[in-house]
Amino acid sequence: MPSFSPDRRSVLRGAATLGALVAAPSILRAQTREFVVGGAAGHKAWVEEIVVPAFEKKHGAKVIFEGTRSLVNLEKMQKNRDRPYMSVVQMDDPVMILAVKEGLLDPLTPAKVPNLAALVPGTLHMDGMWANYLQPWLGIAYNTEAMRRAPTSWADPYDPKYKGRVILPSLQNTEGLPNLFVAAALATSQSLDAAQRDVEPGFRRLATLKPNLLTVYTQQPQAYNLLEQSEAWMISSAMSSYALERKAAGAPIDLAAPKEGVFAMPSGVAVVKGCPQADLAFAYVDMLLGAELQQRLVGPTFSLPTNRAVPRPADLPTDLVVHQIDWATVARERDGWIKRWDREMAI
Repeated sequence: MPSFSPDRRSVLRGAATLGALVAAPSILRAQTREFVVGGAAGHKAWVEEIVVPAFEKKHGAKVIFEGTRSLVNLEKMQKNRDRPYMSVVQMDDPVMILAVKEGLLDPLTPAKVPNLAALVPGTLHMDGMWANYLQPWLGIAYNTEAMRRAPTSWADPYDPKYKGRVILPSLQNTEGLPNLFVAAALATSQSLDAAQRDVEPGFRRLATLKPNLLTVYTQQPQAYNLLEQSEAWMISSAMSSYALERKAAGAPIDLAAPKEGVFAMPSGVAVVKGCPQADLAFAYVDMLLGAELQQRLVGPTFSLPTNRAVPRPADLPTDLVVHQIDWATVARERDGWIKRWDREMAI
């Protein structure tokens, strides 16, 4: 029987081939690109359940979502300015303004983000530095057992019959800002948009609301406990993403859209300047702004879409006016407003 004695080269070639086969899964894993999205902790569930699977399936990439507060994401960008590790940030608009001032964002362009052309007016900011992908909205939350008829106007909380039954968010809370603008509009008969430019009459009008106040909150859960237990009858202004989630969970509350219109809350998305995997980052933003994904998100997030092709929730008036907040003015003036609020609105 003939014998076979492999030479040294054959052995080495065989070993190399075997090593390549064993290493192949690692090589394939290395080829799957990853990038990091910094967003809000409260968004983690729907981002990871809806957005991430859709993006990973379409682009064959892995998305790592870090949920925290907007200011924490800003700090991460500042500390890693020279070697950013996040590629996309989902942050509140006032924090986006700070990021723009520090040169931390890469502009969105129609070439890189085609869905920019489909956005409703007022949702693309500072020459494309960021865009809004959804708009939670602010109205008046009310207890449906204590109030058989929904509030119809931003003036309703001032009615003396609601003495001790109204809750306001502090100006420290972003959702509290519209109360100042509404008060200015009520005092001057200006539009809600024009009233944002002169809030002095607003502070004077807010002082007349104090007899009706049960409390002013900085923490939403405690305020909603009071509302759900009928201690409070109204929260003005209330965020759709919180109030309607509580309603869906069975709480005896609802959210009214006043006849003067509602205010849009900021949900911004942007690309980090000099980020890893920039092509994937812009593709992620484009998908968030697209009609297909927004159609899936407006329900779970209780928000308004920003893509023109996506209809508003069916329970909202078709002629509802959505007011945008002047976030540049807010960023400049807010600290002073809060100090004055703390002095004049203490109860």
